[in-house]
Amino acid sequence: MLQLKYFSFDLAFQYPFTIAKGTKTHQPTLITALRLGNVAGFGEAPAINYYNVTVPQMIETLEAKRAMIERYALTDPPRFWHFLHHLIPGQHFLTAALDIAGWDLFAQMRRQPLHQLLGLKWDGPPLTDYTIGIDTLPEMAAKMAAHPWPVYKIKVARPDDIDLLRGLRTHTDAPFRVDANEGWGLDDAKRLLPELHALNVTLLEQPLSREHNEAMPELKALSPILLYADESCRTEDEVIKCAAGFDGINIKLTKCGGITPALRMIKQARELGLKVMMGSMNESTIGAAAVANMWPLLDVMDADGPLLLRQDVAQGLTYDNGAVTLSGGNGLGVKFTGLRDSV
Repeated sequence: MLQLKYFSFDLAFQYPFTIAKGTKTHQPTLITALRLGNVAGFGEAPAINYYNVTVPQMIETLEAKRAMIERYALTDPPRFWHFLHHLIPGQHFLTAALDIAGWDLFAQMRRQPLHQLLGLKWDGPPLTDYTIGIDTLPEMAAKMAAHPWPVYKIKVARPDDIDLLRGLRTHTDAPFRVDANEGWGLDDAKRLLPELHALNVTLLEQPLSREHNEAMPELKALSPILLYADESCRTEDEVIKCAAGFDGINIKLTKCGGITPALRMIKQARELGLKVMMGSMNESTIGAAAVANMWPLLDVMDADGPLLLRQDVAQGLTYDNGAVTLSGGNGLGVKFTGLRDSV
């Protein structure tokens, strides 16, 4: 019989983290643990306020559904996801945490790393970007100097933030991936595309609001830069809606509901000719390890959550100048440690 446990943390960022949707100094996160005998699998769901997800809400649901979850016979992770999908409908973040824990537990029971269980050949180490949140130019440049990296993800909000990109370009030759988090309008995006290209921006993520998806095909036709959907592609039913206006999609495990639906989204994206990125929601090493295990299925990886946090709750990933290495252990390959300061 499964045993369910959970742990709540409020993890401090190394720097205040600002994107188009606001600033935060800590990342609330829920860690779920599913134990069967002497083996425990772990999952994670960071709470994101602009998706109206909080840790107390997730805990309340877990307690209400604890008995049914613990009675479930885990013999197949996709079936477990299907069970959760009906047990807690619409709660994608919590479903993701439990789904990831289920995959971790199942892979450990099979004595295999998760990527091996999925039939993937992990030819690492892949590269992850390092994200620079919005700040003054001197502060952003100082963060970049403190974290030399082969590729950066730069957060922007307003069209005038092109000035920040111009200034940062004088500090590094590394490629930029720019994430506007829905902050621009169509005319501004069209105007900025040539300069973004000149600044060696290789990827532009979600320039327009998801409410303006109908304008994206026009932008795509003009763009010399790959355009990736993020907010426009939260769940698997939205993949097909992005095919006309984007070159790729950025899958977030928390938003789509976990590894199980993410695998379906990747398959669908490939059938539609879309590239695939998997991104971070500022997860600890537990959530980042789930992403890293899926690297062989991806074109681009954004698994820098543990790098942005001053605190972590697990061990199992190594970062070396952008390269990510798994521990080699079974399941996610992580060891839950509880709260500790990052090294």
